[in-house]
Amino acid sequence: MTPVPTADEIKATALRILGDIAPEADLSSLNPAVSFRDQLDIDSMDFLNFVIALHETLHIDIPEADYPKLDSLNACVKHLPALLIAKAEHPG
Repeated sequence: MTPVPTADEIKATALRILGDIAPEADLSSLNPAVSFRDQLDIDSMDFLNFVIALHETLHIDIPEADYPKLDSLNACVKHLPALLIAKAEHPG
């Protein structure tokens, strides 16, 4: 079974992806509790690209109903482990 990434690894992954999507953003000043869209100059397509990149990077399915649960750094750290654990328990 593949180990589930730590909270720090999930944060690092999310920040790297955000940096690719919004290279002009100052991610060092990002408030982890506030919505990405409220802090960064990203639109709904950018956010969709963020979710797709999470899916591709972490190799997990992210149901569309879960997209709002990934709207901040804290939300990603809270929600993604459950998806990663489910994948580890039921691979393929």
